[in-house]
Amino acid sequence: MPYKSRWSVPIPDCSLPTFLFGSATHQEPPSLANKQCYIDAQNPEKYFLTRSSFKLWSQRFGMGVSRLPGFAPGERVLVFSGNNLAFPVAFMGILMAGGIFSAANPSFVGRELANQLKDSGAAYLLVAEASLDTALEAAKIAGLSTDKIRYYDADALFEKGGMTKGDKKGIKYWNSIFADERPNEAKETVLALNYSSGTTGVPKGVMVTHRNYISNCIQHNHLATLYPNATERAARARWVCFLPLYHAMAQTIYLSGGVMRQIPVYIMTKFDFVELLENIQKFKITDLAMVPPIAVMVAKHPVVKKYDLSSIEAIGSGAAPLGSEASREVEKVWGGRLNLKQGWGMTEVTCSLLGWDPTKYSASFAVGEPNANCEAKVMRVDEDEKGNQTFTEITERGPDQRGELWCRGPNVMKGYWKNEKATKGTFSPDGQWLRTGDVAYVDEDGMFFIVDRIKELIKVKGNQVAPAELEALILDHKAIADVAVIGLPTLDGDERPKAFCVKQPGAQVTEQDVIDFVKDKVIHYKRLNGGVEFVDAIPKNPSGKILRRQLRDMAAKKAQLPAKL
Repeated sequence: MPYKSRWSVPIPDCSLPTFLFGSATHQEPPSLANKQCYIDAQNPEKYFLTRSSFKLWSQRFGMGVSRLPGFAPGERVLVFSGNNLAFPVAFMGILMAGGIFSAANPSFVGRELANQLKDSGAAYLLVAEASLDTALEAAKIAGLSTDKIRYYDADALFEKGGMTKGDKKGIKYWNSIFADERPNEAKETVLALNYSSGTTGVPKGVMVTHRNYISNCIQHNHLATLYPNATERAARARWVCFLPLYHAMAQTIYLSGGVMRQIPVYIMTKFDFVELLENIQKFKITDLAMVPPIAVMVAKHPVVKKYDLSSIEAIGSGAAPLGSEASREVEKVWGGRLNLKQGWGMTEVTCSLLGWDPTKYSASFAVGEPNANCEAKVMRVDEDEKGNQTFTEITERGPDQRGELWCRGPNVMKGYWKNEKATKGTFSPDGQWLRTGDVAYVDEDGMFFIVDRIKELIKVKGNQVAPAELEALILDHKAIADVAVIGLPTLDGDERPKAFCVKQPGAQVTEQDVIDFVKDKVIHYKRLNGGVEFVDAIPKNPSGKILRRQLRDMAAKKAQLPAKL
């Protein structure tokens, strides 16, 4: 039998704007309407949005978008920008117009942005001024007319001359879109196209509906209501957003959850570790949602000791696995009074599906149990003689009972945008379960563990080696600040584990030191027989996932061996 959530919560059948604000004409009481919603972390006294101003600017932008030439409900609007106070307005306004929001990594080059423009079929492109050259290059490749592009920033929302800004490089400012009236509500359809590589292949547009978004917002925030003093905690809560808002994790936590729970969010325009620590101290931040690279920095960077982080009441990590020892090192920063809990999710489930009851103690790197209204199970996937896949549910518990994680719930995506083949391949044959591509098992307490991605597993003489397991082990070495492990291909078609390590500043450690450190702690086929290489940084995407393909290509080129596809 599948593992079903212990909790069930009602999911309203409405659009996300209605869920967060009520109807378009609903008037909130002044005590609520005047609460700060989003705050500029660099200039918090001057630049901020209250719930009322956030709603009004979003409505004005939404009405303007709905009147753009050629725009109709269901049209896609792509935002190409880093974090700023205008990002939430753009996101919510597009939804209020009945459009579908999509966002691209602001570090994309023209070709990459053009791919997403073409795949999503975006009708309009909203771009940060600093990225105009890339946007124009991408528009030319994708065949998007320049009159479908607007550059934007938060100046229009404040009295900084924003409404009088002129054209830049032939592109109009987004002030030309804003209307005075309030728009109609968005329909109960696809809300966003968040791009994900899924279980394999090139990035695909994940169709997230209003119901998906609302469900996951309620599910994720339901866990916080389980605290005995939940009301008091919420009243003093303050969050800081340094995660990229174009990513599903930041969207769910900050663009929906913060508004739903009426928690002020301080927005950082870019990630800077020292600035993050300063903001926690200055604004008395209460909750810290991290990804593994940042968690490791919190645990190991010497500058942390210079700051007062005592306001933090809850710490968590997601987006990629973090070993239990690394988790314990993070907890030591707060003298052991906080318990770091990991969760699990993916873009295809809007954001999260597995999480922790905050009243339970996590002594391991488990990612918890199914969130409210969700189910999950572990499946053994085999192939018959003809290459057809067969599936068997694993009902026994323990680390040796590993298989692919399957899940379902109201937050699971509608499918991939204009890609029926990929959608079909990502769901079970009966279409009821999402196949996540993650290797998992369940312990005796019913807690789920994510071992690694199926496609990342290293094959050593028929044995499977999980890179995440070795990475967690190597991070226990005091001289190692960060690490990534890949499978180094051999000429006979086998693989050998190879580690790329980043040294702690001033640390004295050799390749052999790391090899020996691992040698006596693992079975023979998990040893670093592919060697150790020291690098300045581990390549990762903004959500903290290791870009192993870059490392595999680099290692294969250096060793003159074929890269693993």
